[in-house]
Amino acid sequence: MRRLAGVLGLSVLGFAGLAAGIFATGGGANTTAVQATTKVTVSATEFKFVLSKRSVTAGTVIFTVKNKGKIAHDFKIAGKKTPTIQPGKSAVLRVAMKKGRYQYLCTLPGHARAGMKGAFVAGSASSPPPPPPPPPPTTTTTTTTVTGPSTTVNVGMFEYRFDISPATIPAGNVTFVITNSGTEPHNFDIAGVRAGAILGPGQSETWTVGLAARSYIIVCDVPFHVDRGMTTNMTVS
Repeated sequence: MRRLAGVLGLSVLGFAGLAAGIFATGGGANTTAVQATTKVTVSATEFKFVLSKRSVTAGTVIFTVKNKGKIAHDFKIAGKKTPTIQPGKSAVLRVAMKKGRYQYLCTLPGHARAGMKGAFVAGSASSPPPPPPPPPPTTTTTTTTVTGPSTTVNVGMFEYRFDISPATIPAGNVTFVITNSGTEPHNFDIAGVRAGAILGPGQSETWTVGLAARSYIIVCDVPFHVDRGMTTNMTVS
């Protein structure tokens, strides 16, 4: 009887030790850290991105990019990029982010230069400081050696055309007063002579160049605007 009791006792102790090991192992597995997942909405327009969050914890970030503009855009960050997104469409970009600062941009020609870029922070509770606003267009004058009268020409920019007045321009120093009267960004580029700044709706700038007598090609450098007809010829006599 004593031998049987001893065997039973050892069996009970062995089972208890095995159970303790099982539960200890299970407890250790439950302590494994789960990587955070954050959702960020990105609105794309001409020519800027608006993010619902600009700072998140490190982990997986799901960017839902919505094109609310009138032309195609894409979104690139941390080496990953959405397909080209047509107006009114959306795309989802899933990115694993370690702690750090990441640059984002639209990769279509000219879009980042026009303002579609910025910084995004992972692993920080505070948002990065916003970028400084672009300086307003300034009035500049170019010194030239072209002789002749001085003429002031008013240029109105619309979707998608230029309104140049007067239509007859004499050779000499020409001062262009350029106003964006449209609802999208535009610029006034005298091909091979001078390209003006990209102006937002309601903005204006003034600059002077010397023009010899000949025909000049005028274009808007904002992507796809020339394709939509924003180009013309200007004759200087």
